[in-house]
Amino acid sequence: MDPPSVIVLLAAGVAAGGVALATAAALALGRRRRDRALGPLVAIDAGDALTLRSTRYRLSGRPDVLRRLPDGRVVPIELKSRATPAAGPTASHRVQVWAYCLLVEEATGRAPPFGVIRYGDGGEFRVPWSPRARAELLRLRAEIDRPYDGSATPSRAKCARCGWREVCDARAVGP
Repeated sequence: MDPPSVIVLLAAGVAAGGVALATAAALALGRRRRDRALGPLVAIDAGDALTLRSTRYRLSGRPDVLRRLPDGRVVPIELKSRATPAAGPTASHRVQVWAYCLLVEEATGRAPPFGVIRYGDGGEFRVPWSPRARAELLRLRAEIDRPYDGSATPSRAKCARCGWREVCDARAVGP
């Protein structure tokens, strides 16, 4: 390879690295801007974070981040390492944030207006904490308390890779 080609390749590599760094910096600044808009940091789950508990609803959890809004209410933020789902947050992610909203409300005496789901690629969704969300969460919580009625429909494909297959009474395939 002649010297001009090597120089061109090196320049292209340096340029690509610069673009990657600039993109990462822009994403980080965007996250900081959104965080500042939400308010000061209240807590962060760094292994020894406060576990929120509700004996009334028999729930407990540790939101990844808690931020205080300018009006004093606390908002839970759930961090996900995966990319932002194209169709928006999954139902399980929404329910998790609703549970955190209920726990924050129980702990502080004030309902947060929303919870936040933040994905690894920077995508972010505000999940409203409303009477409708509360009703759905409490419906699901009550459903969990009901005894199993045997209505599961086993699936050979799903059961074969399920981590609970050894103890499940609805499995389609043996151990």
